[in-house]
Amino acid sequence: MIIKHFTDNDLYKFSVMLAIQKLYPWAYVRYAFTNRGKTQFPEGFAEQMKEEVASMANLQLTAEEKKFIKAKCYFFDPVFVDFLEGFRYKPEEVSITQEGGDLSVVIEGYWYRTVLWEVPLLAIISELYFQMTGATPQNVEENAIIKAKALKEMEADYSEFGTRRRFSFDVEDKVIGALQAHSGKYFKGTSNVYFAMKHNTIPIGTMPHEWFMFHGAIFGYRSANIKGLEAWVEVYDGSLGIALTDTYTTDSFFNSFSLKQAKLFDGVRHDSGDPLVFADKAISFYQQNRIDATSKTLVFSDSLNLDTVKEIKDHVAGRIHDTYGIGTFFSNDVGSKALNIVIKLTDVKLHKKDANFMKAVKLSDVAGKHTGDPREIDLSIKTLGLE
Repeated sequence: MIIKHFTDNDLYKFSVMLAIQKLYPWAYVRYAFTNRGKTQFPEGFAEQMKEEVASMANLQLTAEEKKFIKAKCYFFDPVFVDFLEGFRYKPEEVSITQEGGDLSVVIEGYWYRTVLWEVPLLAIISELYFQMTGATPQNVEENAIIKAKALKEMEADYSEFGTRRRFSFDVEDKVIGALQAHSGKYFKGTSNVYFAMKHNTIPIGTMPHEWFMFHGAIFGYRSANIKGLEAWVEVYDGSLGIALTDTYTTDSFFNSFSLKQAKLFDGVRHDSGDPLVFADKAISFYQQNRIDATSKTLVFSDSLNLDTVKEIKDHVAGRIHDTYGIGTFFSNDVGSKALNIVIKLTDVKLHKKDANFMKAVKLSDVAGKHTGDPREIDLSIKTLGLE
């Protein structure tokens, strides 16, 4: 059993789960797996994955996990925490098939439920692949210690974001322990709620791309960012205040980021495109709106390593607070090539009884990372004037 703990998941999946329950409890959606790296999966992979998914029906929030969430996740109301205690995964929401080496995974159901599947499913796919291909991790703690010391030397604030593409649960566990032990105050926490509890650190995260993808599909692409951020504030009232910028490109985001939102949100997150260009755009935006940029935070989380962190940090040069969410470079840099896999929202309805699904797409500051139906991608690009 690969997923052994209910909270072996990213914080932002729980935070968006609450927002969905508050505002869109009838929303009904589909997600689909995309194998960007064209990895060929071994024979029998789908059947073993089905067994792993079936075992998740037995997961439940423990008393220890509930106590931790109540202590650390002050932004979750007690009704939601009690709901999590009673939540059970439904494996029938996940359809898994395999043709040759090609794997298909589709999730369908009420959004407030299906939102939790993405991260554990990706972690299962990754760990199961390495198990079935006989890969073994190399120099796990040694590599992590080198990285931890280098980041401390740079005085770079950072968090571990590696659950979705980790080599294994055990590797991520050892890496977090090493980072925490050797980076001191510069290690800020992890996106993984279970590991935050185990290592007595802070669970880190705010909002996912799917939040804006849903708003774009239902309410229109021009209003997706504004509507998504206003809805987030309605639920969290200023908590979890790092805004994600690249769902429909960074330029589109800053064109719609209001003065009120810019003052209310603690900062913004970069997840695609040139990070140096992004930093300059963000700092310029705050300055033009007479906001002290040093009071805000930029979170960088796009395929980071030691070199990119140093380059960004040198460029930012204290003009704004910078922090780094580092994923695969931590959790799957152990001698085997990490899988390039994602699960994205593809179809949405505001209500299950609605006649037709609306297509959900994600743009990016890198053209090759656009995700979703090609015709809908073209429509969103034209609507936003990005041609």
